[in-house]
Amino acid sequence: MLTSGGDCPGLNAVIRAVVRRGERHWGDDLVGFHDGWAGVIDGRWRSLDVESMRGYLARGGTMLGTSRVHPWLTDDGVERALATLAELGLDALIVIGGEGSLAVAHRAHTEGLVPVVGVPKTIDNDIPCTEQTFGFDTAVSIATEAIDRLHTTAESHDRVMVVEVMGRHVGHIATWAGMAGGATVTLVPEHPFDIEVVADIVKKRHERGRYASIVVVAEGARPAPGTMDLAEPEVDRFGHKRLGGVGLAVATELERRTGYETRVTVLGHVQRGGSPTAFDRVLSSRYGVAAIDAVHEDGLGDMVALQAGLITRVSLADVMGHLRAVDDRLWDVANALFEARLDGGSTSSQADTAT
Repeated sequence: MLTSGGDCPGLNAVIRAVVRRGERHWGDDLVGFHDGWAGVIDGRWRSLDVESMRGYLARGGTMLGTSRVHPWLTDDGVERALATLAELGLDALIVIGGEGSLAVAHRAHTEGLVPVVGVPKTIDNDIPCTEQTFGFDTAVSIATEAIDRLHTTAESHDRVMVVEVMGRHVGHIATWAGMAGGATVTLVPEHPFDIEVVADIVKKRHERGRYASIVVVAEGARPAPGTMDLAEPEVDRFGHKRLGGVGLAVATELERRTGYETRVTVLGHVQRGGSPTAFDRVLSSRYGVAAIDAVHEDGLGDMVALQAGLITRVSLADVMGHLRAVDDRLWDVANALFEARLDGGSTSSQADTAT
């Protein structure tokens, strides 16, 4: 197996579950590749057994290491990966990763590099066909605790606090943390914002005698065209935008437009580090057991998924090409809890049935 892409709380719990189930139930010999696909290409791996995984359930990060390297972006990468896989005589490869990593896994499977089973990993919770990815609950818990702490300092100094959280293309973390933390307003990538509307919400709140406001901003949030200037982010060699900075831009504009002292806190990678929550430890373990079972039960080419509270399998082909955005029904509930709707519309009384 390998872990690929960004680190995420719960990775070690998945690896541990695969090893325990594989060794004790299926009698498997298991290996882990160091630093994702880079380990496959370079032939760097280690044997994994139950004893070697003791103590890893609650540990953050990944004991195997990770990277964004993959065979099709590396000189002779495919040939070198094939040589490693042939030398080891692997029956299947379990790839634990996010949207980009699962796309590479799907390609590896369909092009005959190696039979694959995918495990959905990302704090952003943007993988389709599954209700939740492991790591998301931990990230939301960390963000919510930070917002709780910022409430008290904001109230002490009569300030506006802008909190930038992760969320490149979707606003799951921002939406959940904003709801749980009692944010004044939350800005997400799915709904471009008008900074003047945000400023008006803050001003009206202060006019009512509430002198502390919390604005939660996903790192991928963007203003509606013509409402606020924001520089386009650079793109790295893997095609990913280098996001960050929108929180500072929003804070600067809010202070200029309202006259209220505004501060910004960027949570950044602290959301991805540390021990996973109890929920993520259990979800990771369930995914790990299901992944090694899929190897033995005609599930090659599939991704394990959470649907209606149960672990099931979906084809990796069905996961490709799109992201799981914040459900409109959940966003409607969130808007009912914020100070006002950003779109100026009325709040629906429809029950929250989002999945």
